[in-house]
Amino acid sequence: MSFGQGGPQSQWDPWKPNSQQQPWSSGDGETPDWAALAEASETRNKRRRLLLVGGGALATVAIGAAVAVAVVSANGDSEASGNGSSQLPSTADIPSASGAADPSFAPTSAPPPLDPKDFVASVKKDKAPLSPEILFPGTQLTMGETLYKKGPTADTKNCASAANPQGTLGKVLKANDCTRFLRVTYTRSGIAVTVGVAVFNTEAQATKTKGQADDKSVVASLSGGGVKPFCNGPTCRTTTNSYGRYAYFTVAGFINGKDVTDKSTEVFSTGDDLQEFTFRQIRRRGEAQASAAANE
Repeated sequence: MSFGQGGPQSQWDPWKPNSQQQPWSSGDGETPDWAALAEASETRNKRRRLLLVGGGALATVAIGAAVAVAVVSANGDSEASGNGSSQLPSTADIPSASGAADPSFAPTSAPPPLDPKDFVASVKKDKAPLSPEILFPGTQLTMGETLYKKGPTADTKNCASAANPQGTLGKVLKANDCTRFLRVTYTRSGIAVTVGVAVFNTEAQATKTKGQADDKSVVASLSGGGVKPFCNGPTCRTTTNSYGRYAYFTVAGFINGKDVTDKSTEVFSTGDDLQEFTFRQIRRRGEAQASAAANE
């Protein structure tokens, strides 16, 4: 005999509304139906897991939607300001948290170096002492592997008197207002060379003297102090050059009076050595004065 309404009884389901809890017993009311209880528990666990997974998926969708909204909002702000995402400031443009400005320095530039030639180009700047002993110091000179012994020196304000009287140099020096003429003689192995340095007030005068000098514009050889006269008749080798307000000349030959020929290589090298040394000395004079002016 059964009580209540007929038909199969529905099992209690905690997840369904209006369902009624059934007693934990079998049909005889004494022993629980453990198989039915296990099946019901498994059913509930499966539904719980499905609900959790579904809830997590919904949360993920909600978070993604929120991020999308934030991105759209940020992009909208960028477009409104006229700058796309590619125009975002670099790390260096972002101000620091402290807000302190980086120190700035005014651009500076070193002054250009002084040109040594400027100090020997005009009497107005070329104020250093000058004499044959200053321009040609010591008692000997070494150029490369060649040793030259220093002989007599001379210094005069009568420039024409230091030129070979049979040549044209005296006239050229006078025409360009030469103010002073220094000479020195060096010897080596039977060869002698006299160097003559003409001093002018301006570089233009020295350059003009060099241009007007010809094959007959010869400095007078300087003998004495153990150096016999040379180049007073025989053929000798001569050079002419200028630097700044100085024009300088050389005459080189054999002390025994032999003529210089194209094969007299030692005479040529002697003249070239002393011409080079004279140029270096005049330039050093300018360098010394330029250095002193830069340190003032």
